[in-house]
Amino acid sequence: MSRIRTVAVVALATSAALAVPTVAQASPLNPYETVSMPLSAAIEDLDIADESRDGYRRSAFPHWIDADRDGCNTRKEVLAEEALGDVSMSECDVTNGLWFSYYDSQTFTDPSKLDIDHMVPLAEAWDSGASGWTLEDRRAYANDLGDSRSLVAVSARSNRSKADQDPATWMPPSAEAHCQYVAEWVAVKTRWDLAVDPAERDALTELAGGCEDVIITVTRA
Repeated sequence: MSRIRTVAVVALATSAALAVPTVAQASPLNPYETVSMPLSAAIEDLDIADESRDGYRRSAFPHWIDADRDGCNTRKEVLAEEALGDVSMSECDVTNGLWFSYYDSQTFTDPSKLDIDHMVPLAEAWDSGASGWTLEDRRAYANDLGDSRSLVAVSARSNRSKADQDPATWMPPSAEAHCQYVAEWVAVKTRWDLAVDPAERDALTELAGGCEDVIITVTRA
């Protein structure tokens, strides 16, 4: 029931690998379509829009739910999946294991010390387009187990430091995490067709410039 968290970030080996489909080549957007593109191209393809927090409430994104009705809610599913090695469980309660919080390069054995972070916070998603979604779509977003980048087990301290900030104002304290974080942020925004504001776009572009050639592969929600 455990696995090492897979990050869909792959180094480009040759210039020929740059000849991959882009969002622009795959228009209009189709749900469940899988696209691959360089990180820089993915950032350029994100819509730019001013953000609005009007009407936001956290309850607009119901979580944590038990979508498959196996008795384990989304938080417990993520803890079990992201554990490095075996976990101890009491029914669906994860009681002991080993987790690596890549935001701050810390290792934990006590799941109570971990938060499940929405890579793109709920409030940020609302600001970036989710305010126009149905309740069912927001529930699916808040409990997205279809892409391992959407939800991540990290230290409670780092998650609460991040709060609802985007990369223009917050990045993981571990510098080694920055390229992975930017790629995962962009992947989630691409998966859910969420926009970026101008400051966020500038920050992502600058940060991606410090990463070696990277492609992201995303299946649209």
